[in-house]
Amino acid sequence: MQQDEIWGTEAARTYDTPGTGMFSPEVLEPAVERLAQLAEGGRALEFAIGTGRVAVPLSQRNVPVAGIEFSAAMIAELRTKVDEATIPVVLGDMATATVPGSYSLVYLVYNTISNLLTQAQQVACFRNAARHLSPGGRFVIELWVPELRKLPPGQQAVVWQSEAGYIALDTYDVLNQRLVSHHVRFGEGKRAELFRSPHRYIWPAELDLMAQLAGFELESRHADWSGAPFTAESRSHVSVYRLPG
Repeated sequence: MQQDEIWGTEAARTYDTPGTGMFSPEVLEPAVERLAQLAEGGRALEFAIGTGRVAVPLSQRNVPVAGIEFSAAMIAELRTKVDEATIPVVLGDMATATVPGSYSLVYLVYNTISNLLTQAQQVACFRNAARHLSPGGRFVIELWVPELRKLPPGQQAVVWQSEAGYIALDTYDVLNQRLVSHHVRFGEGKRAELFRSPHRYIWPAELDLMAQLAGFELESRHADWSGAPFTAESRSHVSVYRLPG
C-alpha cells in the first residue's frame, strides 16, 4: 500500500466526520487552544494538513497557518472550506517539501508522523521542521504509544476499538517496527467496508533521539492536549520540542 493509493479521492471525501470522532469538540478544541498558545502570536505550519481539521479553526483564532500535504485529493477538500490566500498549502512530502518563510510553530497531529515508513524519513521530517522554524521555535507532535504490552506470545493483532457497526485493529510486524491499521465498518446484511493504512511506530525515547539529531530539545510531554500527566499507562502523548533561541 502506497500513501498516494490510500489517501485518494474516496478517503478524502469520507475523511471528515463533523462533530464526532476526531472532529468532536472535546477532541478538537483542546488541540486548537494549545496550538494557539504555543504559536505565541507567530505563524504556524502544519505538516500533513489534510482537509484542515485543525488548521481551519486555528486560522480562525487569528493564527496565520500554512500547510504541506501529500494528497491532492485532501487539499481539494480543504479548498471547499478556505481559499489559498487564507491557508496556503504546498503539495509534497512533509519530510522534504518546503514552504516560503519562517514560522514560530510547526505541528504534526493525530499520529501522522507514523505514515512515514522508515526511520530515515521520520528523522528527515524533524530536520524539515527545524528548517522552517525561527530560533526558539517549536515542533509539536501528537502520537500514540505502541500497544505491544497487549500482544501475548504468538499473537500479532490488537483490537483497539469495537462498537456496533465498527471494529478497529492493528496487526504488528515487531521485527520491522511496522503495523497496519484495519478499520472495518459493517453495513446491511453481509456488507462491510475496509480501510487500511500502514505505519511505522515510534517509542517516545526514539522520538526524542530523532529530535536531538535535528537540533531540538524536549520542552514538555503530556498525555493529551489538556495537559494531563504522561505516565506508563498513557496511550498517546503530545510532545513539544524547541530549537535553541
